[in-house]
Formats: sequence, C-alpha cells, structure tokens
Amino acid sequence: MIDCSRRAFVVAAVVVSLVVATTSSGAAEPEQKYELFDSNNFDHSTTIDNEWFPLKPGMRYVWDGVTVDEDEEVESHSVVLTVTGLTKMIDGVRTVVCWERDIVDRELEESEIYFAAQDNDGTVWLLGEYPEEYDGKKLEAAPCWIQGIQDAKAGIMMLADPKVGSPSYSQGWAPAVEFTDRGAVYKTDEKTSVPFGSYDDVLVIDEYNKEEPGAFQLKYFARGVGNVRVGWRGDVTDQETLELVQVEELSAEELAKADDEALQLEQHAYEISKDDFGHTKPSERSAANAVAQ
Repeated sequence: MIDCSRRAFVVAAVVVSLVVATTSSGAAEPEQKYELFDSNNFDHSTTIDNEWFPLKPGMRYVWDGVTVDEDEEVESHSVVLTVTGLTKMIDGVRTVVCWERDIVDRELEESEIYFAAQDNDGTVWLLGEYPEEYDGKKLEAAPCWIQGIQDAKAGIMMLADPKVGSPSYSQGWAPAVEFTDRGAVYKTDEKTSVPFGSYDDVLVIDEYNKEEPGAFQLKYFARGVGNVRVGWRGDVTDQETLELVQVEELSAEELAKADDEALQLEQHAYEISKDDFGHTKPSERSAANAVAQ
C-alpha cells in the first residue's frame, strides 16, 4: 500500500504489543493490538476467492436496511459496493481496489475506496482505506489510513478457516484516526433469509472496537456470496440492519465507469490526505479494462 521500502517481518514481530480485552464470548483473552503482516506471503494477492469473502472485479453488491440512532430516529440506509477493475500497490503487495458508498435517506453520507488482498493461506486482508464523510454535500472528514504509514497496520477482513473459538483478530490498526476495529467468529451453521436468497451454514462474525465498548455489529456470511446480512447486539448505540438485495456483474462499459469514479476519489485523496495517501503509487487499470477505454 505504500510507495517505500518494505518493513522486515521480524521488525513487525518485535513491536507487536498485547492487551487484554473481552471477546464476544465474554471471556478475557490476550489480544494482539494488530496483526503480523508479511508482504512476502502474497503471491497471487488480487485473486480473492476466499469462500466466505470473494471479491471478483466487476461485481456490484447492494444492501438495503435502516439505521436507528440513540434518539430512536429511523433512517433508510443503503450500501453499494463495487469491486473495481483497478489494482494498487501497497507496501509491496498488489491490492484490489473496492469502492463503497453509504446512502442514508437518499443522500450520500460516505464514499470510500479500500484496498484488499488475499495471502497464500487464503486470508483476506485490508491494507488501508480512504473514506470521505459528508454532511449534505460538505466534506466533513476523511480518516485515511494506509498500511505502514503513521503506525497503521493492515488487518484481517476474513480468516482462511474461520471457526468458533478462534482468537479474535484486528481488522486494522490506525491510532492516528482511532481505527481499532476487531472481529471474532461468533457463530457457524446459522440460517438466514434475505431478499437475494436463503442460506444455510451461515458464518456470523462479531465486530467491535475499543471506542464503543459493549456494542457489537454482527455480519452474516454465506459461502460463495459473502456478506448477506448486518445486524447488531449489545449496548444501544446507532443500530444498523442491512440485507443483501442485489448482486450483479457489470458490463465492460459499466465497470470502466466505476473505475473512473474510484479514480476521481483517489485523486481527491492525494489532495486531502497528503501525509498518508500521498505516499502511495496511483492505482492501475487491469489490461482488459484499459482496452475497454
């Protein structure tokens, strides 16, 4: 993710620190603040075919639902994720560029690009993100973080072999922007139905962070599809529920247009987040998509 020399894996291992936290099971266990990241373990990094979290370029996913704030105000909420045809080098690893938009009450609340890669063991990693948060059309914040810059560390998006009882894991560690999200396998073999389909053998991941102790977001994953439902449990904060309503493969023309939109957001990132994003190389179009241009 960064345009500078790789950090040695042994150095990362030395600086990892441990904390004690309460997991979704309620038991105290030692947690690594961040994951050990080895940039040499990504031989086919842009082939993201983890059965629980596939990210194929050209796919678009749409979730619909509602958000309820602490004042019990209900707002419609949609999330649109496009797996672009772009790739980006991050700290020696070529990543897939994903473009995601959050739409609340028909207004764009957040637009972000994030960078995913799969290691040789099948684990899917998040190597950074550039989100823009809006109030109306006004840009309010852009809490960018990039693996290897300002002490930010890549995190895990999906384990290669998720099982109940597996240690919790960091989904990214970026103290400069207070990004401390973690995940833990909460349940397996669940059933769920959403507008896009009905699924057995569903995996449920419990997500949480130290900024909101006692509040948990639940994400439901179906084999071969990915995230099909979002729910919550625990303390009352903003409550979000989402269901997968659409999955489609874009045409070459549609994908090229999505790539253009993501590149525009990236260009803004170079202007807004010079200390972080400014140290990265520009994203690149895939050969096939470059021809479509």
